[in-house]
Amino acid sequence: MSITAGRVTHVLAPVYDKDSSVLVLGTMPSPASRARGFYYSHPQNRFWPVMAALFGEPQPQAPEEKADFVLRHHIALWDTLAACDIAGAGDASIRRAEPNDLSVIFEAAKIRAVFTTGAAAHGFYQKFHAGRYPAPEFPLPSTSPANAKISLSDLIERYQKIKEYL
Repeated sequence: MSITAGRVTHVLAPVYDKDSSVLVLGTMPSPASRARGFYYSHPQNRFWPVMAALFGEPQPQAPEEKADFVLRHHIALWDTLAACDIAGAGDASIRRAEPNDLSVIFEAAKIRAVFTTGAAAHGFYQKFHAGRYPAPEFPLPSTSPANAKISLSDLIERYQKIKEYL
């Protein structure tokens, strides 16, 4: 059974403050993240276990704990897209993509590096944002449960690069 694509508008505010030095960008919040009101909130998404392992802390649970966690570590969170047609959470189904205005974050914080989570986020960053901001961009593997080919330990190893820019 296929899922019909529908128009989705980004509903989550970016998480950042003046002390943010790293910007982590996904593509578009999944239906689970939109329903729970925070980034990477699908119960099987490995983003928060990876972040907890990177910093040797317990995994944050509530949206407020997650926001506090990333801000304490000088990480900003947002997505490359403001709106798109998408079937469920399938990045490969994205059509008619519209970019977020990342200048909001770059004007408020001294972002030293941008990390994109997954091939689609990287592709949309390259299409809409590359060359507009002074920070280098580094593609990282998706933490989505759909990316089961990469282990949690491999994700943690690859995400270590974030710490070089904090």
